[in-house]
Amino acid sequence: MENKREERKGAVLFTPYNRGQSIKKAVSMKRDDILFEIKESKLRGRGGAGFPTSTKWMLTAAATSPEKYIVCNADEGEPGTFKDRVLLFEYPDLVFDGMVIAGYVIGAGKGIVYLRGEYEYLLPSLEDYLEEMRKDNLLGENIAGKDGFNYDIEIRLGNGAYVCGEETALIESLEGHRGEARNRPPFPVTTGFMGKPTVVNNVETLACVTKIVENGGAWFKENGTSKSTGSKLMSISGDCEKPGVYEMPWGTTINELLDMVGAKNVKAVQVGGASGVCLNKSQFDRQLAYEDAGTGGSIMIFNESRDMLHVLKNFMEFFEEESCGQCTPCRIGNTKLLEGVNMIENGDFTFSYINKLKDLGQTMQVASKCGLGQSSPNSFISILENFKDEILNKGNGGTNG
Repeated sequence: MENKREERKGAVLFTPYNRGQSIKKAVSMKRDDILFEIKESKLRGRGGAGFPTSTKWMLTAAATSPEKYIVCNADEGEPGTFKDRVLLFEYPDLVFDGMVIAGYVIGAGKGIVYLRGEYEYLLPSLEDYLEEMRKDNLLGENIAGKDGFNYDIEIRLGNGAYVCGEETALIESLEGHRGEARNRPPFPVTTGFMGKPTVVNNVETLACVTKIVENGGAWFKENGTSKSTGSKLMSISGDCEKPGVYEMPWGTTINELLDMVGAKNVKAVQVGGASGVCLNKSQFDRQLAYEDAGTGGSIMIFNESRDMLHVLKNFMEFFEEESCGQCTPCRIGNTKLLEGVNMIENGDFTFSYINKLKDLGQTMQVASKCGLGQSSPNSFISILENFKDEILNKGNGGTNG
């Protein structure tokens, strides 16, 4: 695979960086000062949930345990998302340096990368990179000359389960169990991997940490909005001339993004992958930001030739397959939503029943145990609301009964 790093430009992540630079700076600082910079930056988790990174680190740092862990969530299983793959292949220095810094701040002795099983082809190059870090004293004992800072990183492969993108299901998988979400509390910050305090951060979040330590929290929040600071990597796919991974400031509008990638005759934009929301033309002035149209990084573009019912069916088939089946709202709910899509496709439905399925979707959002069941109804609800006339006129049409 040819390295295209020199062609990528951005305000935060896609900028020049020398391996180990932020690690060496971090070990010369007090841990509280690093936490202050992370808090000052207002960095929020880049995996989609948007939880404040400084809060997660502070809680883990404060936990009373001699054994702590940093886990990098590289289980990039959301359909339409591929930005973490780019970071791991082209910018491993940002990701691994961020893991080392996190380990230093919370007092962890080990970091684990939970790598998506389909990314196994990246494993040899990543292992080689970690070995180079060890030779440069950026991993191992007394890292960067800091007495007592002993920390190393290992990589473990996932096995293709979407639910393992949820942090507690990921931890269960790491421990050799079936990937199922845990009941919370307790939370991983106090009771995580092997029952020890654990920070689970997304690939992009850790890369941001490296740049924050390099340049400061105030510098980081020069980009974005007051509530969504910094930049965001977007995996853009679908009906456009220039698909790919783009770094753009939070607050960019859908229309600005569409112009950037050469998208024409656009009917719909799916923000946040299959588990996100589907927007129509009237909503393209919305901002990509946690306070508006939040996203973990997936943007799918559909032009006027696309059948939105077909799009919805594709999404719901995916979620029915990927549900772990542990909790009833998700296990039964996704099956019922897919049944509703099939009924619409066959023209064998009533409007009242479709409205009941929307209510079911809302129940799933609050009653499901993990993010899969909580977010899988998003597409069903948003596509039916935003493309109602197109979808409900399928087949023989419905009845009002």
